Parts: sequence; C-alpha cells; structure tokens
Amino acid sequence: MAKLFSKVGRRATHSIAGNIGVLAFLVLLGVFMVIPFVYAVAQSLKPPEELFVFPPKFFVRNPTPDNYINLFMRTNNMWVPFERYIFNSIYMTLISTIASVIFAAMAAFPLAKFRFPGSVLYSKIITVSLLFVYEVTYIPQYILLSKLGLIDNPLAIILPSIASTLGLFLMQQFMSQIPDALIEAATVDGSSTFRTFWSVIMPNVKPAWITAFILSFQATWNRDTSSFIFTEQFKNLPAIFRQISVSNTIATVGVASAAAVILMIPPILVFVLSQSNVLETMAYSGIKG
Repeated sequence: MAKLFSKVGRRATHSIAGNIGVLAFLVLLGVFMVIPFVYAVAQSLKPPEELFVFPPKFFVRNPTPDNYINLFMRTNNMWVPFERYIFNSIYMTLISTIASVIFAAMAAFPLAKFRFPGSVLYSKIITVSLLFVYEVTYIPQYILLSKLGLIDNPLAIILPSIASTLGLFLMQQFMSQIPDALIEAATVDGSSTFRTFWSVIMPNVKPAWITAFILSFQATWNRDTSSFIFTEQFKNLPAIFRQISVSNTIATVGVASAAAVILMIPPILVFVLSQSNVLETMAYSGIKG
C-alpha cells in the first residue's frame, strides 16, 4: 500500500512540474510575441530626444502624441484626400479577403472529398507552394500582370491575394476530417453538390474559413501597393505611410513608428474578435499528406 501511494505521489509531482514547465514556456513565448508591439507603441510616443539617445531605451519616459499629430498633418497636406487612401485599403482588403475565402473553400471541397484525375498532384502542388515566400514570386508576378495590362490597377493587388494557397490548404485539411456519411446523407435527401457544400460543409468548417479570413486580411492590409500601383489615388495606407516615412529618414523615425502602430490595429482587432475560432482550428485541423 505504501508503495502504491508513493507511486501516485511521484506521478502527481511529475504532473504538476510538467504543467508548471508548459505554463512557463507559454508565458515566455507570449512575452516574446508582445514585445515588438510594445516597442512599436513606445517608439511612436517618444519625443525626438529619446528616439536618438544612446544606449537606446525600451520604454518611453516622456510620452507625447506629437508623432501621431505630425503624421496626420503630413497626410492632410497631400493633394489626394487621406480618406481616399483609407477607402483604397478597406476596399482592396475586403474584396481580396472575401473572394480568397470563397474561392479557397470551393477549391478545397473537391480536393478533400472527391477523387479525380490529378487530384493528388494538385494537392502536392498546393503543399509545395507554401514553401515559397511572397518575395520569390514578385518578379514573375509583375511580368504576368504587366502582360495582362493590370499594372497601375487595384486588380494587381486583388488577384494575387485571391490566388494565395494558404487558405486553400487550411480548409482542405479541415474538410478532409468531415465524415463522408454526412455528405452521403445530404445527397440521399436530394441535396445538390453545391447545396451540400454551402449548407453542410461551410457551417462545419467555420473555424477554418474564419482563420483563412484573418490570415488573408492581415496579408492584404499590410501589403505595400507602390510596386504595382503608381497612380496616387489608387494607393493604400501602407504605400502612403512608406512615402511619408522615407521622405526624411531622421526626422520621420517617430512618424514611421506611429504609422506602424496604426497599421497594426485593424488586424489585431480582427484577430481578437475571432480568436476562439482560430484556436479551434489549431486544435482540430490535423495535417494530412
């Protein structure tokens, strides 16, 4: 009996120690993730004398909103209204994100639930495409868009964003775990393939397409359009903030930090409002070969 209690005690001790270790690791990881945002906010609130002090200080001692005021003063002095840049960012981001989620879901459904010639090859190509960062495809993408006559057009940003394969891969993995019996039952009840997709599959993969929405939103919102769009009234917020930040490198360090903080707010809000679905996706979507 004494040996039994001794073993139980050791297991409980190991379990508590393991939980504490995991908790400490997660706290440390969370701190490292928060540090860049805290630093950006601190930089945006620093007066010039603190921005160039050596050695540099992490936290701000005398916070001031002057960098934000200077940023909006510079944007108000431009010949294109600042509201136009805001509209361009919202327009391109929402159109790209919504279309990306819809097309990715429609492509993921047959790849996950049907077998047709080339389906395995398509799945492998999608997986391999995730290995390439966006910058690798920059030149081929520019050449293709140029031949299509889409340079200096919002479609030069929207179409490549729609073609992103990350959301497609994520939803394919999630849909592959839906029981085939669910689809068969809908078919027996007289449901068409499209109706089954829209009424049965999409509600069951809600966490996946919300996660795809967040990832697409973040990528498109932060994308600088100045490489593909040259007409001023078609540019978005990252492009105009970049123009302001590089106009005078020393004088606009604080302004650039303020612009970075403003650009971070919408993606963070979207993530906070949808974080439960993201966590559910990470917990239940297994990766299948």
